[in-house]
Amino acid sequence: MTGLPSRFCSLLRRAGATQDPTPLGDALITAWSEPGRRYHDVRHLEDCLTQLDDLEVDPATRDMLEMALWFHDAVYDPRATDNEERSARWATEALAAAGVPTAAVNEVARLVRLTREHGPASDEAGRLMCDIDLSILGRAVDAFDAYERSIRAEYAWVPEEAFRHGRSRILEGLLQRDPLFQTETFRRRFESSARANLRRALAGLAVPT
Repeated sequence: MTGLPSRFCSLLRRAGATQDPTPLGDALITAWSEPGRRYHDVRHLEDCLTQLDDLEVDPATRDMLEMALWFHDAVYDPRATDNEERSARWATEALAAAGVPTAAVNEVARLVRLTREHGPASDEAGRLMCDIDLSILGRAVDAFDAYERSIRAEYAWVPEEAFRHGRSRILEGLLQRDPLFQTETFRRRFESSARANLRRALAGLAVPT
């Protein structure tokens, strides 16, 4: 996807920003491009935006979702447990400084925080936010496997057995959700393939006895 800086500037202007959004857009792209990222990088941001572009959503909701997607993994440290909260705080401070109205700032921060547990959300925007972020689970086998390899690379500092146990717990938790995706659109597109991918990944993570 090209034109990310101009896309971000247009987005913030639509949202009511009174200050030049260019420096914030540049800072976000720099954050998403940090060298330690293997999955949670600019490609993930671009993929989330592509998923959003394919949805039929009213313009106001779309803009809230897009701002939240720009921020949802803006802070990402695989050794930390508060990335979503720190990302939400960055969104709150930066969007307010840009002059975005308070109601929109609060909504963006709320949507970012939902990606910590991925729901269940009580509203359509929240459900879409969670589903967009998890949509990689239902992609084609090669894309899903590349995602799993990238996650392992981000946690390269974790010993293999510990990683297998920890990752298995996460994937088992996702597989136990019924349904996994919260919106009909994403269930139709990805539910079946996601469950197949998760079962296959869990089998591959089984610790040899």
